[in-house]
Amino acid sequence: MILPGATVRVKNPGDTYYRYEGLVQRVSDGKVAVLFEGGNWDKLITFRLSELEPVDPTAGRK
Repeated sequence: MILPGATVRVKNPGDTYYRYEGLVQRVSDGKVAVLFEGGNWDKLITFRLSELEPVDPTAGRK
């Protein structure tokens, strides 16, 4: 389930932001606003819910 505050990854290979990870800011009407932060830039982009996948924050830890 994707809710505000969750980390998500763009899974649409045809998108410019493919495989980028960002923070969900808001969810409404099947669209999700995702905040990408990197170095000296921040960008808020809207995606369809089907274009995103949740990221497991515990993956890779032992």
